Amino acid sequence: MVKITDVARHANVSPSTVSYALSGKRPISPETRRRIEDSIRELGYRPHAGARSLASSRSRVIGLVLPLRKGIHVPVVMQFATSVLTAAREHDHDVLLLTQNEGEEGINRVAQSAMADAFIIMDVETDDRRLPLLRVLDRPSVLIGFPSDTAGLTCVDLDFTGAGEACVEHLAALGHRTVALVGSPPEVYVRGTGFARRVAAGFTAAADRLGLRSSVHPCPETPAAARAMAEQLLREQPGLTGVVVHNEPITQPLISAFQAMGLRVPEDLSVAAICPDETAEQAPVPITSVSIPSVEIGTSAVELLMAKLAGRDDVPETTVLSALLTPRATTAPPAVAAP
Repeated sequence: MVKITDVARHANVSPSTVSYALSGKRPISPETRRRIEDSIRELGYRPHAGARSLASSRSRVIGLVLPLRKGIHVPVVMQFATSVLTAAREHDHDVLLLTQNEGEEGINRVAQSAMADAFIIMDVETDDRRLPLLRVLDRPSVLIGFPSDTAGLTCVDLDFTGAGEACVEHLAALGHRTVALVGSPPEVYVRGTGFARRVAAGFTAAADRLGLRSSVHPCPETPAAARAMAEQLLREQPGLTGVVVHNEPITQPLISAFQAMGLRVPEDLSVAAICPDETAEQAPVPITSVSIPSVEIGTSAVELLMAKLAGRDDVPETTVLSALLTPRATTAPPAVAAP
């Protein structure tokens, strides 16, 4: 069994310093606290239940503010939540779930009641109303997503701008000259949700840079809307040969709608998606896609939060995960070369 003296020896401090760090009875420098925490994790030390916190006021609970509102695909949200829960338990923390509807009031209520030591915020908008509170709150936070101004915040997310760009670049390299983005539901754009707007911006910028004809189409997340969108695209863009989908629930219904209209995928129409790997891999025709790495993002958010709770001053303001496209069976050169 690992003892407190083992932790002290490993961290090159006295046993009393470890005890003070665990109890919070005396102030400990951030650097010393970090060494002690690193030693505790490396050695697998489990303190007595009465001294489990590094400060007596700690609850060892993370508040996770997750979106449960119209236009948000709950299965993907729950992938993020699961990754946060798993990573938090590895740091001996529990997770308190808060819904987006509670807004600033819910965050402030939990902070004032000391039910949570810190917060992870999801579904971040470009001009998010929660930001002023998070910048002054006496508890650290990490955002999964990027607002327009990240000053004074800690943010982590996929490079969604790069995801839109990667899909267009892949289609352009295959020879496609007319492409369309079928995006998130309209209300997601209206709210100014960061990831949706960034995909559209990256898609449009890459198409303009490469000289492609392009268009962006928000779409409700129903099979009926997918069928109507397929009809609209072919009616309005007869030269369309490449489609990018950033709307997980309609990815397969949209492909099926094109096929029902007599188009072969990928011979007549190439389709790329921004979606979880399992959505792409388990489709009847495996879909070329940029993966949404929910496990990596959720784990990174927790690691950043633990560093902030430990008082470290080297926590990056922004952490961006690269967009990686995996070619599969739904993209190929167009059957007829574009003019």
